[in-house]
Amino acid sequence: MENLLLFFAILLITSILASKFTDRLGIPSLLVFLGVGMLAGSDGLLGVSFDDQSMTQNVGMLALIFILYAGGLDTVFNSIKPVFSRGIILATAGVILTALALLPVAKFLLGYSWLEAFLLCAIISSTDAAAVFAVLKANNLSLKNNIGPLLELESGSNDPMAIFLTLTLIQIISLSQLPTGNDIALTFIKQFGIGAVLGYIFGILLPGIFNRIKLKISGLYPVFSVAWILLLYTVCAKLGGNGYLAVYMAGIFINKKEFVHKKNLIGFHDGIAWAMQLVVFLTLGLLVTPSELPGIALMAFLLALWLIFVARPIGVFVSLVYSRFGFKDKLFISWVGLRGVVPIVLATYTYGGGLEHANMIFNIIFFMVLISICLQGASIPYAARKFDVVLEEEPKQPPLSSSPILTYALKQFCVQPNSTLVGKSLAEINLPTTLLVIMIKRNNEYIKPTGSFIFENADTLLIQCENSEIYDECMSKF
Repeated sequence: MENLLLFFAILLITSILASKFTDRLGIPSLLVFLGVGMLAGSDGLLGVSFDDQSMTQNVGMLALIFILYAGGLDTVFNSIKPVFSRGIILATAGVILTALALLPVAKFLLGYSWLEAFLLCAIISSTDAAAVFAVLKANNLSLKNNIGPLLELESGSNDPMAIFLTLTLIQIISLSQLPTGNDIALTFIKQFGIGAVLGYIFGILLPGIFNRIKLKISGLYPVFSVAWILLLYTVCAKLGGNGYLAVYMAGIFINKKEFVHKKNLIGFHDGIAWAMQLVVFLTLGLLVTPSELPGIALMAFLLALWLIFVARPIGVFVSLVYSRFGFKDKLFISWVGLRGVVPIVLATYTYGGGLEHANMIFNIIFFMVLISICLQGASIPYAARKFDVVLEEEPKQPPLSSSPILTYALKQFCVQPNSTLVGKSLAEINLPTTLLVIMIKRNNEYIKPTGSFIFENADTLLIQCENSEIYDECMSKF
């Protein structure tokens, strides 16, 4: 165990430090994580032999749960609301159209059956939330016309469609039995319906639970959140729903509400998501055998180029045909079709299905992901400027000396013995954004409140308000 821990500790630290320098060169950190894993693998410097596809699949499944959950927690509902319908169309129809546009080329180059070729196309059809979130955040890009929220919504919600297509095709190929159209439609409705409903329910319940449970140890809130999201995923899977869609939607609706320790919780899950990305990419790097890649390099390269320059744009332009996005907007959205951990994890499912070309499919998918990360990931800032989608910030004007420093009013409010505030937390009362509790006086002690602060009788609140009428209306309830 000590040797195993030492091995992973060195790999993780090496990957993190290497990413610090590669980010400056425009090389995505995800590529570094894969590279370190490959260097440590059977054909690398350390020569570590690792061929456990089942373990890799389980690691990938667990990683996707927390990556998608963190992506949902980072998504502001009001920002995706204007593009919600377009994002869902792009995440569903766009995935199918991309796979179909890639299918003839895959059939021609690989010589597989139509079903096997379609399976490969389905595996690589979705964009990767981890890759998109990582690249957009690393480059701190502010995009015009709600392109940023659209990309985040699409990348976080299109994995379930790719997973549905992949598992359905593996089942058809393995059983050599074609299901009816009604069976496929019912399975689709069941998976996405249950996933959406449970994600919404679990998402709206957690903030209320946190505001009422009042745990004395703040470190238990992240633990509760981890258990909650694992419970959601497993319940959804047991009922036949899509757990990945459920956890992503739960994250969105959890972030929509205010609750105690919210900022710390989001930061915690952001760190967990990065740790999961590191672990899964290192594991996938260990699993691949680099010496096998040259044999499929040309085919994978041609497939990747067709995917990037033809199939993905077809999926985007058709899905957004009646949208308000302009031509350049659609070109940029097409370019940010990053592939990452999801396609490689899905490729490991082919081993469990006992498919004849499972190893070759895995290597092709791995190589295509490498090309996508290298070519698209590194060029996204350039593409954003080239297609004129970068939102330029207006230069800040220096304040005039005659301008007042503070234009808001300060109000003082005392909590009465019969007030409904007593026993509630600051986050629980859900004050309007125009009201800010700056300080609280209790027993001659001045306290800077956080969301978990519990009000008591005789507390005196100093409140900054933008509008006195809103203040009177709101505080009259207490």
